[in-house]
Amino acid sequence: MSFRIAAASTDGRMVNKHFGKAETFYIYDVTDTGAQHLVETRSTQHACLNGGPSESGMAAAASLLADCRYVLVSQIGPCAENALASKGVSAFCITQLIDEAIAKVFAYDNRVVRKKKQG
Repeated sequence: MSFRIAAASTDGRMVNKHFGKAETFYIYDVTDTGAQHLVETRSTQHACLNGGPSESGMAAAASLLADCRYVLVSQIGPCAENALASKGVSAFCITQLIDEAIAKVFAYDNRVVRKKKQG
């Protein structure tokens, strides 16, 4: 079953933004075979305001990404992680090229998540 991944990035190549400071998320569809397809970019306001988390900002960003199974970020705080989890989205902290990061998450999903669903 295919799924969607969001990557927080300044350039569309590298996962390099903190969740609360991200302005752009690159949205990828990932097929059952691991093929990745960029489908869109989504813009958002910073979820962190005045140096700290904003509950409404975190909720808005989480809602924006609610159709994704995973979000790739360079860093994330507990408030943001909880907001995403409430939407069924898991966050991974990874600073790497987006395509390589997606490949790692795909391998994780195949190994861990799908086995849980089967067993």
